[in-house]
Amino acid sequence: MVKRNIVLGNVANVQEFNRICGHMDFDVDLAQGKYLVDAKSIMGIFSLDMEKPLELCANTNDEALIDEKFKAFIQ
Repeated sequence: MVKRNIVLGNVANVQEFNRICGHMDFDVDLAQGKYLVDAKSIMGIFSLDMEKPLELCANTNDEALIDEKFKAFIQ
């Protein structure tokens, strides 16, 4: 599992992030405090506080892929 701290910040970033997650062939989740949501669910993402850091949890061992695809959001 690959984990990265990310910030989305605005609606356009959420939409782009969600689009990228939808193309992944593995599970991608977002964690914030006690909450864990499916990153492929735009409604799930919007249930979190976009202004605060989130933890991306990708069910893959390909760190290079995650760093490349999500570089715009990684802190």
